[in-house]
Amino acid sequence: MERIAVLIPCYNEAQTIEKVVTDWKRELPEAAIYVYDNNSSDETAAIAEKAGAVVRHEYMQGKGNVIRRMFREIDAEAYIMVDGDDTYPAEYGRQMVDEVLIKNVDMVVGDRLSSTYFNENKRPFHNFGNSLVRGSINRLFASDIRDIMTGYRAFSYLFVKSFPVLSQGFEIETEMTIHAVHNNMSISNVVIEYRDRPEGSESKLNTYVDGAKVLRTIFRLYKNYKPLGFFSLLSGILLLISFIMFLPILVKFVHTGLVPNFPTLIVSGFIALTAIISLFVGLILSTMVEKGRQEYEFRLQIIDHWRKNR
Repeated sequence: MERIAVLIPCYNEAQTIEKVVTDWKRELPEAAIYVYDNNSSDETAAIAEKAGAVVRHEYMQGKGNVIRRMFREIDAEAYIMVDGDDTYPAEYGRQMVDEVLIKNVDMVVGDRLSSTYFNENKRPFHNFGNSLVRGSINRLFASDIRDIMTGYRAFSYLFVKSFPVLSQGFEIETEMTIHAVHNNMSISNVVIEYRDRPEGSESKLNTYVDGAKVLRTIFRLYKNYKPLGFFSLLSGILLLISFIMFLPILVKFVHTGLVPNFPTLIVSGFIALTAIISLFVGLILSTMVEKGRQEYEFRLQIIDHWRKNR
């Protein structure tokens, strides 16, 4: 098992990958540096190998697929994940690794948003999207993660080997953040300097398409991880609709003793029944989620025992 592994997912980063590998070899000379090429059409893989990295390939397109492959194949006591576009300085790597190895932190977040990101990033909708995602997750999951979408993170062995990668694309950072928060894993934030891509290097992130995927991921994971909150909200909305439909009928009945709109009354009753069912669905799923968390803690103990006795 490696002491430290630097994991670099790459797609067409020939312009910057040599510098990224060289910087990490300088800052963490004891670390194994892995570049996972994701069907690049340029010389990314050859340049990375020449610079001294171990190059491997993932042929299923998408950052989430690359990270799934990396997490399965690499065994290390501490992991650094960083993009190959030279936007994240390697100088913070030692501090982030020490958080994992010395303080037993499970996930260290390289926080761009508290530093230079809003000045360096020239894409205004990216800035808005990052703020929206950060605010949504911190409110929905009662957390204090300062940068949700950052690709600069450090992980413990326990996190990497217990994290079920489901996303295929750039929404993977959102998924791993919510996973760590939900399972009460140790998280820390390290403020880093961010620098925009060098001229000629293009982002693979589509602001609108990938932004929509991230928001869908938040919605899906909130439903899965916080079912009582999700279905209680749905129940409340349905009850409000039912009450709005029922109120005019009730007023007419009080004044005339007649019920003139039976179809509306019936629909109102069915909506109210659906609201009650929704609430009980949330209660049942909440119990199942709690049971899943108990089983997850047990799996962590098994993984930790296996790691210590290898």
